[in-house]
Amino acid sequence: MALVRSNALLIDFTRCIGCKECVVACLVEHGLGDDAEAVTGLSSRALTALTERDGVYVRQLCRHCLTPSCVSVCPVEAFTKTPEGPVVYDASRCMGCRYCMQACPFGIPKYEWDKPVPAVVKCDFCAARQAAGKPTACTEACPEEATVFGPRDELLAEAHRRLAEEPGRYYQHVYGESEAGGTAILFLSPVAFEDLGFRSVAGEPLPALTAAALEKIPGILSIGGAVLAGIWWITQRRDEVARAERAEEAAAHEEEDHNARS
Repeated sequence: MALVRSNALLIDFTRCIGCKECVVACLVEHGLGDDAEAVTGLSSRALTALTERDGVYVRQLCRHCLTPSCVSVCPVEAFTKTPEGPVVYDASRCMGCRYCMQACPFGIPKYEWDKPVPAVVKCDFCAARQAAGKPTACTEACPEEATVFGPRDELLAEAHRRLAEEPGRYYQHVYGESEAGGTAILFLSPVAFEDLGFRSVAGEPLPALTAAALEKIPGILSIGGAVLAGIWWITQRRDEVARAERAEEAAAHEEEDHNARS
């Protein structure tokens, strides 16, 4: 069986000219129109966004974490991490709990609040195109190669090559190399990422941190479960008693009516 190499994107802000062709390509690819100027940020109608901040064009989209927290918290397995790299979402399995939105360290998933049967929305890393052997739509559309598609290990090596060869051009960090345990979307910037609104995220996969925390409190969880079970029993018992009392009262009224008619 052939080893699957995880794909990635390398997005270099120093090369971006702000044309928004990536945004247009994404909108068209996912049937969301083609008006890039109306996209001012990520939403249920925009899976990627390009905004200007202090002279730097900043791209936002799902990071497709190597160990995604959205996958780990979803109780119905609506999210799946594929070997090729995309974190994909199956709306037919979703129960609308939105745990994924709370768990994402980058604040990416959005919700279709305006629909009667809403779903979670985020970039799917053009999973269908990748399955067909194609790069992402945004990669094909970029005229300056500010977005590059390829195997993650190769793009990570390319990112470090650029940092080493032009240290004055780049802030010396590849965002996504280690954040949240590593992501499939890698960024290069001329300034500190915090200055562009990027979140400072722990380097360890968040599901691992959650598991470690839970391992330390099994007693608390057991006690909590026992308390909840006790509350449930008391509530059920109280309801049973109330139903029995109502039945007795009804029987007594029926007997009084019968005696009165006699």
